[in-house]
Amino acid sequence: MAHRISALLIDDDARLGALVTEYLGKHDIDVAVAADGPRGLSALTKHRPELVLLDLMLPGMDGLEVCRRIRATPDLSGLPIIMLTAKGEDVDKVVGLELGADDYLAKPFNPRELVARVRAVLRRTSPATPPPPPKLRVGRLEIDFAAREVTVSGKRRVLTHHEFELLATLARAAGRVLTREQILDALWGTDFVIESNVVDRHVRALRAKLQNDWHKPRYIETVPGAGYRFVTTSAAEDN
Repeated sequence: MAHRISALLIDDDARLGALVTEYLGKHDIDVAVAADGPRGLSALTKHRPELVLLDLMLPGMDGLEVCRRIRATPDLSGLPIIMLTAKGEDVDKVVGLELGADDYLAKPFNPRELVARVRAVLRRTSPATPPPPPKLRVGRLEIDFAAREVTVSGKRRVLTHHEFELLATLARAAGRVLTREQILDALWGTDFVIESNVVDRHVRALRAKLQNDWHKPRYIETVPGAGYRFVTTSAAEDN
């Protein structure tokens, strides 16, 4: 099962809170919501999340003061913070970052960008993880990540850039289901608006190059209503 990230959103906009909770929940990010600064600080001490989404324009104690107090509390000082604000003035961004915020996102924002920012901040602030193995072998399929080469039964298969990235992304998450949106984010990022059926087309093309009968998927499994999963069990073996 994929690790679910825990986040705390401190924002008095109930509608935004509901939208963020629903959308991020679909991307393995569980969001708790606090409507003001004191409640947010209290929630942080009781249930420490992995990340804080902090609105700048809070009633009473504003987001800058909340950020200041988080960074001044030893047990909380290392928490990643992404500031959210409807204000577009550069001075607010500068002050927030100087106080220790890790990133800054102006409202209104694209939910996909928020997901990408959350993952990027966690990557920057998390302890280093061991690099993936240089090669992965499943049945007759071998992926050389460093050389960007793929062979089946010892014969090289020529993949396009995005086909290799798709295969590598799925293989590194072997056993986990990746949604089309997660795959789009990994391959193209959030700067491009791309229809999710592009992923389906790349999967079909990739299957055609990896196996003789692409109607019977062996390495890339379709999970109806969810996305795709790289298979590492005997189901991936060629007949």
